Amino acid sequence: MTTQTSHLVRRHVHIGWMPAYKPALLILLGAVALALPFFLKNFTVFQIALCFVYAIAVLGLNLLIGYSGQVSIGHGAFYAVGAYIAAILVSKFGVPYWATIPIAAILCFVVGFLFGFPALRLEGHYLALATLALAIALPQVLKHAQLESWTGGVQGIIIPKPVPPIDLPFSGRYDLPLGLVFDFKLTPDRWLYFFCGSVAVILFLVAQNLVAGRIGRALLALRDHPVAAKAMGVNTARYKSLTFGISSMYTGIAGALSAVAVQYVAPDSFTFLLSLSLIVGCVIGGVTSIWGAVFGGVFIQFVPNVADELSKAAPWAVYGVILILAMYVLPEGVAGLISSVRQRLAGRFGHALAGPAPKPALDEI
Repeated sequence: MTTQTSHLVRRHVHIGWMPAYKPALLILLGAVALALPFFLKNFTVFQIALCFVYAIAVLGLNLLIGYSGQVSIGHGAFYAVGAYIAAILVSKFGVPYWATIPIAAILCFVVGFLFGFPALRLEGHYLALATLALAIALPQVLKHAQLESWTGGVQGIIIPKPVPPIDLPFSGRYDLPLGLVFDFKLTPDRWLYFFCGSVAVILFLVAQNLVAGRIGRALLALRDHPVAAKAMGVNTARYKSLTFGISSMYTGIAGALSAVAVQYVAPDSFTFLLSLSLIVGCVIGGVTSIWGAVFGGVFIQFVPNVADELSKAAPWAVYGVILILAMYVLPEGVAGLISSVRQRLAGRFGHALAGPAPKPALDEI
């Protein structure tokens, strides 16, 4: 790998928020995440659990667009596939909800990988149009009469809400200073919060290690220097198909978690608008940022609700204004803003906030 490409790869995969304080910061964030649902109402906890779900879906799309350079505007189709797999397994075969997640992951990976093979002949807007066709066609296929016995047709499928597997000791409501109430009880919504959050943390760590390793370096080389990467022996077909499969797997897992959390799936829940929302979340969080997908998930879940509160008559007009303002203020996404602030602080207060120098990249892909 050339020196220029090595520097480019290190610049993209180096992640660090104040590494000198990183252990303490992670412990603090973990403690807040564990305690937070016991201070909030069940519906708010449910909304945060959906933020985790959307963050996983945005992360899957981020891996495809930001790291491999492939464009998909129909990833809502893979979200729907994962959701229907979970719903059918639970309702038709009595599979435990937690067991549907790995099954959905495997099947969505296979579907994405197989879709990626013929898509190798397409690039840029041609690939985008192919994924668009998939997103538009799938809801109609799910409504087809021949599949109605499995998909429920336009009526969809209702599945039971997961029950917490344990009861917490010392359950009860505790009054705290400043008018706070600590409701120490593991309700179904709080259990979904912890379940979805745990899956999200695992998938984010896997993705971070993935892009920092051999596959990530190969993808960045193919995206930025495709001719040089091919000359060095990078297997374009394998890596692009693999990335499409992994991206579809992440999005399918998110769909399965969504089905478990919402307890309902229907074709009209997976329109083209869902695919556009995932793209918006990807851009808002930061296209080449792993952890920026968290902010994208928050945007997808809460900003439409805020727009609806601001204007009942024209909520989507308000949403459009918010989106335009976000693009002006955050041209590189929230992750880009955080990186810019960190660099400014490092320049002003020294290198204590900048973190250690990136490790040298390997000479071979």
